[in-house]
Amino acid sequence: MTTSLANLIAWLLALAVIAASVRMLWQLRRGNPGQRPRVWRVVALLSAQAASAALLYCALFPPAIDGEAGTLVVATARADATRIDGLPVGDHLVALPEAPALHDAERMPDLATALRRYPATARIRVIGAGLTARDQDAVKNRALDFVPAPLPRGLIGLWPPRHVQAGRMFTVGGHAHDLEGGSVELLDPGNRVVDRSAIGANGDFKLADTPRSAGPATWQLRLRSRDKSVVEQTTLPFDVQPGSALRVLMLAGAPTPELKYLRRWATDAGLRIDSRISLGGGMQIGDASAAFDPASLARFDLLVLDQRAWQALGDARRAQLDTAVHDGLGLLLRLPGRLAGNDAAQLRRLGFTATSANAPRDVHLPAGFAGRDADGGSDASPSESLPALTRGAQRITAIDGRVALHDADGVALANWRAPGVGRIGIITLDDSFRLVLGGHQQAHGELWGSLFSSLARARGTPAASIEDDPRIDQRTVLCGLHDGAKIDATGQRAVALRVDPGSGIRACAGFWPRVSGWHVLRDGSQRSVFHVRAAGDARGLQATAIREATQRLAGGSSPARRAVSSMPGPRWPWFLGWMLLTAALWWLERSRSGTADS
Repeated sequence: MTTSLANLIAWLLALAVIAASVRMLWQLRRGNPGQRPRVWRVVALLSAQAASAALLYCALFPPAIDGEAGTLVVATARADATRIDGLPVGDHLVALPEAPALHDAERMPDLATALRRYPATARIRVIGAGLTARDQDAVKNRALDFVPAPLPRGLIGLWPPRHVQAGRMFTVGGHAHDLEGGSVELLDPGNRVVDRSAIGANGDFKLADTPRSAGPATWQLRLRSRDKSVVEQTTLPFDVQPGSALRVLMLAGAPTPELKYLRRWATDAGLRIDSRISLGGGMQIGDASAAFDPASLARFDLLVLDQRAWQALGDARRAQLDTAVHDGLGLLLRLPGRLAGNDAAQLRRLGFTATSANAPRDVHLPAGFAGRDADGGSDASPSESLPALTRGAQRITAIDGRVALHDADGVALANWRAPGVGRIGIITLDDSFRLVLGGHQQAHGELWGSLFSSLARARGTPAASIEDDPRIDQRTVLCGLHDGAKIDATGQRAVALRVDPGSGIRACAGFWPRVSGWHVLRDGSQRSVFHVRAAGDARGLQATAIREATQRLAGGSSPARRAVSSMPGPRWPWFLGWMLLTAALWWLERSRSGTADS
């Protein structure tokens, strides 16, 4: 805007000088030759007019000069006056709305306003909690130093699962500050303590629970100090999803205890099971149809094969199975025994490698599979609470996949990889039924439930993504939206969202919640539920998020030094020169010096 205005004024002044010069020369040409002024007077008048216009332009838009740019010291929430040293000449101290009262600090509504007030700023020094989302975009390419304030005592880190399913145990991790020797408790929606964990020297903790029913529900985290006094209690909201009725096909080469209890668990979990078990001599039992073709496999979400059934597949069925997996079918192979040369080659074709071990060995599941007692504490060590299981003589790993299950020592018991749209998983356990016989049905169900849900065919359309930890009166970003998306909140009118064209294919929109609690996002036929925290809830999490965002902005900052910047020069010398020259021009035009009369 300033550049356009300067160009416009320059053109107007140039046109005025040209018009005045043409008028003067035209009058001289039409005048009496004997009355014409001397040449020096004409040259002086024409030069003075051009110089006057140039001086006026410089007075309005003074030329930039190179100088040492000062630092803008920005005080934010929890800024400490003792951390603000005596400001060097050229530095300016401003305080954002969240900052406490500071002597000699100039109050600003936001950082962008402060930068417009001091446009020559090349370096920003932030003191206190850090820059909120309102001010982070204003930094742009300026160098930034950050002097963070200490984090508050209590919860400063929380890593909940993104999806929680009814009947499936979830685990939530966190980090507490300045609470060594304390403890943290997990309270279910009925306000009952379901798990607790001690807080060690590093501040980390982990808690778990199993939701019983689907729908929006709020757990609580209660942090206690060493003396058992409550330091903080914060909400832990989950939109618990109903258990999906997967369609599973099980093929087995013989009846085994492992298969018996696996089928019983799947039936109790509400899965739709079709099975076919070979008894030898061409005899089979089960309720699955004999067809094994793409159309039949497309009706299922997961195919479970034991070692005998997998080895009995011919080349034609293997090719059909490969096609089905690439199209989205999940495949789980139970391979606890030794593999022959042809079987190892088939595994390599699927993207897995098999390494022979000396013999099967006993393993223990991680402590997270152990049951919970009535007081919410963990049982004894895994070796005492869960029975030992047997890992097969083959160690199978995925070439480019992931570990789906590991034992208490971190050794992989199940791996999976994703060829095409589907997934293939392999597990080397064959006696997980011992968990059920030992009274640990929940651990048995968690083991197989995690494998089935990881491998099963993905269904449904992707829902909109919602920024983590929405908070009242702060911007929340929602992406993956369509035109007409709305948000409903209890006691509030529906809010229509406008997709930002600049977000491109991400299709994002901003939303500022005015009330805390559960909100419903309606986007066409999709419905998503998310929770908005109250203003005073989990202040430590908010402080950590602001601190980390400001540290990322400061991460690419240049070394601390005085920056050189171009800035507008003073106007008064140009204005004074224009006044003096204009006065001299006025006198010369009215004097008789250089005319025929003189």
